[in-house]
Amino acid sequence: MPKPALRRVLTATSAAVGALILGLTTAPAQAGTPLNYAALGDSYSAASGVLPVDLSSPLCLRSTANYPHVIASRTAARLTDVTCGAAQTKHFTEAQYPGVAPQADAVTADTDLVTLTIGGNDNGTFINAVTACGTAGVFSGGKGSPCKDKYGTAFDDQIDADTYPALKAALRSVRAKAPRARVAVLGYPWITPATAEPSCFVTLPVATGDVPYLHSLQAHLNTVVRRAAEETGTTYVDFSAVSAGHDACQPVGTRWIEPLLFGQNIVPVHPNALGERSMAEHTLGVLGLG
Repeated sequence: MPKPALRRVLTATSAAVGALILGLTTAPAQAGTPLNYAALGDSYSAASGVLPVDLSSPLCLRSTANYPHVIASRTAARLTDVTCGAAQTKHFTEAQYPGVAPQADAVTADTDLVTLTIGGNDNGTFINAVTACGTAGVFSGGKGSPCKDKYGTAFDDQIDADTYPALKAALRSVRAKAPRARVAVLGYPWITPATAEPSCFVTLPVATGDVPYLHSLQAHLNTVVRRAAEETGTTYVDFSAVSAGHDACQPVGTRWIEPLLFGQNIVPVHPNALGERSMAEHTLGVLGLG
């Protein structure tokens, strides 16, 4: 090859290599731009009872080991965590406590990702059902289905009449504030097994026939959360399969949810640290961020 031609080839090759190197060095900076991540929701999002406690908002019983912090750590996201124990859907648009702003205030037009778990506290669904069934279980000696016999479809009726429309309104309020964000609402991991386990009555004193009753109630709530998500263009993160076998009746190291009595968390019937990590991992997988 003549020298001028060879020189032109080498010059072109050098320029191409230089452009490739420049592209490799600048691409990660673009791809690695941190996500603006807003975490909303109730005690299942806040990890109430899990240590260490987030001292920035003591009233909210929020943990720095909650699933939003795990997600933020795995994705290097800029996290704004306003999760708060006992939050209801109404607390997305109104203050829950003095000095605790409406949760939707944390969502802006620049928000890229929003996660939340909400709905279980509306109508006192979880606390009322678990307390009522636990009390009935103790008085019945674990026999029969006293809670189901007394309350029937009352809890389910409240979910359909009140929780469902409230969920849709809450999700719409979030989407309106950040129309380009990915919004994911998580279902609730199983609290009880599908059927009673005799060895569990000491820690979760629910009568044999009321264990499937509570399980069915939780399934109904999750179905309503899924429906509200679908109708508002929100991603639903389903835990019905992955949390099976990790309910409050399982041993330490297997269970994701602590039992009502003799558990390891100061807040019973809530996710432990393993549960929060597992919730984060499954959510990352569903969102394609894992």
